[in-house]
Amino acid sequence: MNNMELENRIAKKEQREKLFALLGEVPSRHSPKPPKLLKKEQHDGYTLEYLEFDFNGLERVPGILLVPAKIKDKAPCMLYCHAHFGTYGIGKDELLNGRTVMPAYAPVYAQKGILTLAIDSWCFGERKANTEMDTFKKMLWEGRTLFGMMLYDEIKALDYLLARPEADSKKVGVFGLSMGATKAWWLAALDTRITVCLDLCCMTDFEELMKANNLKGHGIYYYVPSLLKYFDTKTINELIVPRPHVSLNGRFDDLTPPKGVEKIRDYLVPLYQKFGKAEDCRIELFDCPHEELPEMRAIILNWLDKYLVNG
Repeated sequence: MNNMELENRIAKKEQREKLFALLGEVPSRHSPKPPKLLKKEQHDGYTLEYLEFDFNGLERVPGILLVPAKIKDKAPCMLYCHAHFGTYGIGKDELLNGRTVMPAYAPVYAQKGILTLAIDSWCFGERKANTEMDTFKKMLWEGRTLFGMMLYDEIKALDYLLARPEADSKKVGVFGLSMGATKAWWLAALDTRITVCLDLCCMTDFEELMKANNLKGHGIYYYVPSLLKYFDTKTINELIVPRPHVSLNGRFDDLTPPKGVEKIRDYLVPLYQKFGKAEDCRIELFDCPHEELPEMRAIILNWLDKYLVNG
């Protein structure tokens, strides 16, 4: 490692710490208990384990672990982050059932032998009893942020996933659509254990979103106090460099103004050329709204093979 690379690594570590601090207080003194295995289900090509986690000491966190049948030795890992869409009853089960805008990924991960964990985020799935707005307001009073607590749970989920005996800790992906995409690139920026980031339909440049007068388009969870004093979307995503990162977005999606996506791409690609490989960064726009097109799915499948399964 030369001096430039060392200085870059130190600077990124400091930036990660600053970014994480903006997310508010987290239960750092809480020691999670081992999860409860509620049940197992056999499916075509995989087993599902239904788990109940104690990540934060505040409320239980339901999750599902997809264990492929074709694991030979160690399996590549995927942390799957579900979307928002205002459908609070849907959480982790998106992995199994997909969305109207995106077919399910469970068969894909099973076929490719990827050990996959999905949890219900705060206010979603089995955690929907407390509304998003009430939870956001209460957490602000407590010195927390909703997004910070969402990411905290996902990081603890990653701890569990990588501790599984089947897990290959050198092949770790994070994936999400919409809110899940935002989580994916934040998590990859914050946690260097993640080796590849795959996100769909939410690479949003904050400045362009404000120019489009569409702050209302994203849920209240999205907004982190003082973030714009220190970071924007491109500088958060810079913390992922040089790890592989694919981000596919809709040109007609109000949540991802195209000029912002292009600005982020044009900022990141030279950094990959300098510190890694230009081919490891792919940020593209497609002629669609907030959805995954078949050609987008084909790119994701290629990246799974190249960077996770065979990488």
